[in-house]
Amino acid sequence: MKKGMHGLLIVLAISFIIAYYWDKIPIIRDSVSAVFDPTLGALLNWNLYIGFLIIVGLTSLLLTLSQKYLTDQETLREIKKEQKYLQGEMKKYKDQPEKLLEFQKKQLEFFPKTFELTMKPLIYTSIPIILLFRWFGDILHPVFGGWWIAYYLLGSLIFSAIFRKVLDVA
Repeated sequence: MKKGMHGLLIVLAISFIIAYYWDKIPIIRDSVSAVFDPTLGALLNWNLYIGFLIIVGLTSLLLTLSQKYLTDQETLREIKKEQKYLQGEMKKYKDQPEKLLEFQKKQLEFFPKTFELTMKPLIYTSIPIILLFRWFGDILHPVFGGWWIAYYLLGSLIFSAIFRKVLDVA
C-alpha cells in the first residue's frame, strides 16, 4: 500500500472515531463547540440563513484553495485533457467493441494516478469537515431537521463551481 493511502486510511479512521464518539465522549463535542460557537456560531446567531450561507461559502473557498495548492494542477489538467480525448475516441468507435474496450482500458489507467493526486487535500480537510458537520448537526438539526445537509450540499456545489472557475482549479 502506498504511503498516501496509509495517511488517508488513518484520517478516515480518525473521522469515523470522532463521528461515532461525538455523543459518547463529551470532551470531543465540547472542544469543537468551544471553537465553533464563538466564531461560526456567532454568524448563525446574527442571522441563521445568511450566516449559514457565509459558512458554506467559506468552507467551499477553503476546500477549493486546498485543491488548488495541494495538488499538481498541471498534471491534473493533462490527465483531464487525455480523458476528454479518449471519451471522444470512444464515441467515434462505439460500434467497434474491441476498439472501445482498448480506449476504456486506457481510461481506467488514469484512475489510480488521479486518485493519488487528489488525495492530499482530502487528508488535510477530512477531519475539519467531519467536525463541522457534527457541530452543524447539533446546531442546525432542531431548525432545519435533516434538510440542512441538502442545503449545505447545494450551496457547496454552487460556491465550489464559482470558486473553481475563478481560481482556475483543475
